[in-house]
Amino acid sequence: MASPTPPRRRIVGVSTKMYFTFAQTQSYIASVLEHLSPPTPPPPPPRSPDSQPHIPASSSSPDDLLSKIDVFILPDHVSLHSAISRLAHTPILVGAQDAHHEDRGAYTGFVSPAVLAEVGCRIVELGHAERRRILSETDADAARKAAAVVRNSMVPLVCIGEKTRPPRAAQSEEGDADADGAAVAAAVAECAAQIEAVLSAIPETAEVILAYEPVWAIGAAAPAAPGYVAGVVRGIRALPCVRDRARGTTTRILYGGSAGPGLFAKLKDGGVDGLFLGRFAHDPAQFARTVREVAEA
Repeated sequence: MASPTPPRRRIVGVSTKMYFTFAQTQSYIASVLEHLSPPTPPPPPPRSPDSQPHIPASSSSPDDLLSKIDVFILPDHVSLHSAISRLAHTPILVGAQDAHHEDRGAYTGFVSPAVLAEVGCRIVELGHAERRRILSETDADAARKAAAVVRNSMVPLVCIGEKTRPPRAAQSEEGDADADGAAVAAAVAECAAQIEAVLSAIPETAEVILAYEPVWAIGAAAPAAPGYVAGVVRGIRALPCVRDRARGTTTRILYGGSAGPGLFAKLKDGGVDGLFLGRFAHDPAQFARTVREVAEA
């Protein structure tokens, strides 16, 4: 009898995109570590000579929380090596926001995946909607980059998502998005081509993280409705290229697109493994709050 597939570990991450200076990135990381640490307990009350000696509570650190969940930060490329050094003795993973599909060569201005791996990068984001829109990147580009990332022993974080805006109900907290099967099916079909291109380019045993970000929800005032997200994620997991990967291979799916605190509790029963955060997590306190919510949900 085949052994059961182990449960997927929850994961939360943030991209700083190009919002921070180098100094701001260093300050952000320091503040995130501070907010992930538990509050300092109050000092013990004065004791009389006859009282029992005070036994302080065991100290805790970010490692205690992060033993329950994976957390990653994707800074800009200039800040990357410094971030890796700062977080080297913590469980927090540091990743890059992109990489080239070749390890070396005459590719002025691009970033080598081999060099990223050399400095300690663990995750590489690929296929983000902004790069697709601004640089006309394609599914084939994402596939070549994913192959390079895996070749260099890193994990591809592949952004997927539909451009087609669903009916208004699918964007409303109150809307029963699951009732609109056509909208969900259309979104899954749009994502399927993106996923199939990447998974066909990497070994079926390679770990991959899919970041489901509806393009119409990126930068929006509110995320997609939980029921709609759950329907799309279930559809993605049912795709043969995802469903039939080697037993024991981890394929986690995150939700991104105006994600922030308070959202994961509404998504956790829909097959979503965590959140990929943007601007809402650029506040270290909100990022730490979201990490705790996902870890404890």
